[in-house]
Amino acid sequence: MINRALGALIGLQLFFYSSQPLLAAHGLAIDGNLKYPFGFEQFNYVSDKAEKGGDLTLHAVGSFDKMNPFTLKGSAPEGLQNLVFETLTESSLDEPFAQYGLLAKDIMVAEDGLSVTFVLHEEARFADGSEVTAEDVKFSVNMMKSDLVHPLYPYYYADITDAEIKDKYTVTLNFKQRNRELPLIAGQIPVMSKAFYEQQGFDNRELLPPLGSGPYRVKSFKQGRYITYERNPEYWAREHPVRKHMYNFDTITYKYYKDRSVAVEAFKAGEFDLMLVNVAKQWVRDIAGPKVESGAIIKQKFPHRNNAGMQGFVMNTRRPVFRDKAVRQAIGLAFDFEWTNKTLFYDQYERSDSYFSNSYLAA
Repeated sequence: MINRALGALIGLQLFFYSSQPLLAAHGLAIDGNLKYPFGFEQFNYVSDKAEKGGDLTLHAVGSFDKMNPFTLKGSAPEGLQNLVFETLTESSLDEPFAQYGLLAKDIMVAEDGLSVTFVLHEEARFADGSEVTAEDVKFSVNMMKSDLVHPLYPYYYADITDAEIKDKYTVTLNFKQRNRELPLIAGQIPVMSKAFYEQQGFDNRELLPPLGSGPYRVKSFKQGRYITYERNPEYWAREHPVRKHMYNFDTITYKYYKDRSVAVEAFKAGEFDLMLVNVAKQWVRDIAGPKVESGAIIKQKFPHRNNAGMQGFVMNTRRPVFRDKAVRQAIGLAFDFEWTNKTLFYDQYERSDSYFSNSYLAA
């Protein structure tokens, strides 16, 4: 959702910008061509052989002391935002900057580009069975622009001026200016239950499980120890194209540990099922031992095609000393990458030779 989108929405182009009257669309795309047509069955990367059932146990580091992932103070449980809440649109993972309607079934961008209208699925429901309506969308827009949420949200949604209810299932979001990113940004607003939060209070610090429209709901928790989500058997979008054959585990549990070193040992002891490792020492030295050697713990690298970016030192060329290209080259030559990689990083890294590593833009 928003965490994934903040660094990505650059230079977007909406495929339905036109000088002609606009028709309702099922999605937005960067280049004018959605990979998945209207009425598609499911995403190609989702397996229709995936079985439903079973329990997945993961881990988190730290603790939690609230159940609202959008407010500033405190820490919310891992998984809460993505498993319990939903947005108007959902991104596709196998095409760049494409979003398809989730809570919204139709999307219409105004001819002047100063607003976008979403028509909601009439069957969309929160976990308690109540309908998701335009009132909930307007409430959510107001909350995301208020001082009750993390300052990140009002900043991100600053160019959305307001939400205008057209009917029970139709809402228009108006913009300060024409910006081709804004309809996509608008689609990323998490939709919350107006009735629930007006009754319970939006900034309520009590550990009250929230009400969302997502595939899971909070089953049980113990503060600082664990939280378990259960799959909602009445989930409204289980056959929706952007949700079909996904979210298959009956329960997902996050166990909490005070630091990552303790979590590594807990993983080796079998306390949870999967651990992603991005620290060289942990991968080479800590995730080792009899269970790895016997195959009880499967240690595996997964190649990917994502842009890897780069890590390095960036010099401030506004300072006279760094304006000289020869000086910058000398500093680069002084950095002994081979020794550092072998001695400190267990030969797990490759030297960056591009700002766009692992992409077709790499030099």
